[in-house]
Amino acid sequence: MAEQTVSIYRSMKDLPSTHLLGTGTPMCSGCGGLEALNQLYDIIGNKSVFVNAAGCMTLLSVYPFTPFRGSWLYTAMASAPAGAQGVRDALDILIQKQRMSADEDMQVVVLTGDGAAYGMGLSATSGAMERNLDFLYICYDNEGYGNTGQQFSAATPHGAKTATSKGPRGYPGFKKDLFAIWAAHNPAYVATVEGAEPVDLARKIEKAMTMKGPRLLIALSPCPPGWDYDPKETVNVGKLAVKTGVWPLKEYIDGRVVHTKIPRERKPVEEYLKLQGRYKHLFEPQRNEKLINEIQDKVDRYWDSIDL
Repeated sequence: MAEQTVSIYRSMKDLPSTHLLGTGTPMCSGCGGLEALNQLYDIIGNKSVFVNAAGCMTLLSVYPFTPFRGSWLYTAMASAPAGAQGVRDALDILIQKQRMSADEDMQVVVLTGDGAAYGMGLSATSGAMERNLDFLYICYDNEGYGNTGQQFSAATPHGAKTATSKGPRGYPGFKKDLFAIWAAHNPAYVATVEGAEPVDLARKIEKAMTMKGPRLLIALSPCPPGWDYDPKETVNVGKLAVKTGVWPLKEYIDGRVVHTKIPRERKPVEEYLKLQGRYKHLFEPQRNEKLINEIQDKVDRYWDSIDL
């Protein structure tokens, strides 16, 4: 059983007032992934090694500089968990041989987009969990291959238009449930977070940092160029994802799933959809009531199926 402790993050005023992650990176304005990473890194701290799979966030580092106070390692898209295994093993060997003290140990963090987390890197990730690798996995989920033009990925939601699903109904498939896939491996911890809900996010990374073993945080990461909205709306888009129930905030711990923020009076899903150009075809030139209802019904079925 994980030890239950009282969080130091009870309100916004308890959050760090300055960010550890350096500024001036070439990331997109309004990037929801960067919004979440800034907050996560404040709590992870500089005693860390980030193993960064190819994707949007590799733009953070322009040789020979990175915005991280600690260490950073680049890997191919499918190889980040394997890279994390090598780093973790090396640290353990150094400590065992007393070439490094235990208090110099570092947190090994995998950082990937949904393309690697849901698709290309899932096999390596499953293997790492089977070996009970002690690592923290952060997925910034912008629901497409954002670094190469927003092609659809296994995380793309039903009905969204992408560079490779431009038909009148958008993407015909459904978003893969990465939370459930990880939970099926019985890891130490799995949680969903959203940068626009900073207190919930802080509590979850705080909790994950007290644990050993495989730990995942999936951050819904609104993407202005990929989702086609004004960058100033990133926080609003993130909040509506939670308020409409599209993005449930929850955690898996000790074999149980607990919802950490429940939208008691959920807003209609279309309030979330209307802010994004990737769903414009649902409303113009004429309203696609059938597809809007399909998306709403899927959200309703989820919340009706859980014991709150």
